Amino acid sequence: MSEKPNPTRKRLVDAAAKLFYAEGIGRVSVDAVAEKAGLTKRTLYYHFKSKDELITAYLDSRDQPNLKQMAGWFEAAEGGADKKVEAIFTHLARVARHVKWKGCGFLRTAAELAAMPGHPAVKAGSRHKSNFEKWLAGELSGHGVREAKMLAREIVLLMDGAFSSMLIHHDPNYITAAGHAAATLVRARSQKKD
Repeated sequence: MSEKPNPTRKRLVDAAAKLFYAEGIGRVSVDAVAEKAGLTKRTLYYHFKSKDELITAYLDSRDQPNLKQMAGWFEAAEGGADKKVEAIFTHLARVARHVKWKGCGFLRTAAELAAMPGHPAVKAGSRHKSNFEKWLAGELSGHGVREAKMLAREIVLLMDGAFSSMLIHHDPNYITAAGHAAATLVRARSQKKD
């Protein structure tokens, strides 16, 4: 039996998610999170021992929704595995055109915490990226694609590289180009060997 989520804790995580994503974790104080949630700082610290724990909860709260969204894009796309993988990138490029899009929250948080590789939020980001990679490898394998684990890793590298380029250039065409490259890699491993 699963535990019922605590509504106050969820309210704090939701407020933190909006602020951390929009402004970055370093620029947002716990006071600002509490205010955004309409709660006191004391209430925040009742639910979270530290800002670090709140940052980790923010990333953990984004893991499954992000994976579910990408899986939905993959499943809804018509065609073979190459078209399904490219569809993920196509949808990401569309989302990246929105004025409020600030890139991958997992990568941005890891960049802000680069000097602290053992930080729990960095570990949460690593879990998310690993979860996506494992999911993608399973889907590719299920579609008969050779070397699915290595290919999934290569696609993650293309995706994260595109996210990084987007932060610098603010051009969603980097995501589209990465999608074309990913589809090409999938096709190369989908062809029958002689």
